Amino acid sequence: MKKISDIPKRDRPREKLQEKGAQSLSDLELIAVLVGKGTKGRDVMSVAERILKSLDSSHGNLKLEELQKIEGVGLAKATLIAAALEFSRRRIRPEGFKISFPPDVLPLIQHYADRKQEHFICISLNGANEVIAHRVVSVGLVNKTQVHPREVFADPITDRASAIIAAHNHPSGEVKPSKEDIEVTKQLQTAGETLGIKLLDHIIFNQKDYYSFLEKGQL
Repeated sequence: MKKISDIPKRDRPREKLQEKGAQSLSDLELIAVLVGKGTKGRDVMSVAERILKSLDSSHGNLKLEELQKIEGVGLAKATLIAAALEFSRRRIRPEGFKISFPPDVLPLIQHYADRKQEHFICISLNGANEVIAHRVVSVGLVNKTQVHPREVFADPITDRASAIIAAHNHPSGEVKPSKEDIEVTKQLQTAGETLGIKLLDHIIFNQKDYYSFLEKGQL
């Protein structure tokens, strides 16, 4: 990863936000803005990357004491990040977001497109096709995510969901499903039929494109 000093000034997170707006920043860059600066021997981008990884692995529920365990994050930075996360949870909720067609969920998950590892996401829907919640189920290797139906359906069962949409990013940039992607989709479809929670779609996406199993007639 590039250090902040290696990035042209106009492309640094804070300057990029000023020129292009917050929506143009990646998750990593947004966290870097919150962190502000690094510490001796730990660049701000490196600190931000560690925070982002911890956020992903904790499904976004990173507590204050856990933030402080990250090298380069003291009490002041930890409280700022914890406050920002709680504010976003209160103000920006996907609950009730109406889905007319499965790819409508892309705006909710598109920010995972630039991750270096595959993130497998499950979106729970109620009977009116409204979003109940969306969560990262697992974080995999560069080109392979380990997913099991029991992990995917655990939260939707608690949500009393009527259906789910599965999705994951492809760090390679190619959205065409792999053999493993097809097998996982079949497993989820079968499990969903048994549980009474329909798999509406499995979407593979990158920063510019997506692949929908439903659109391709594979569901």
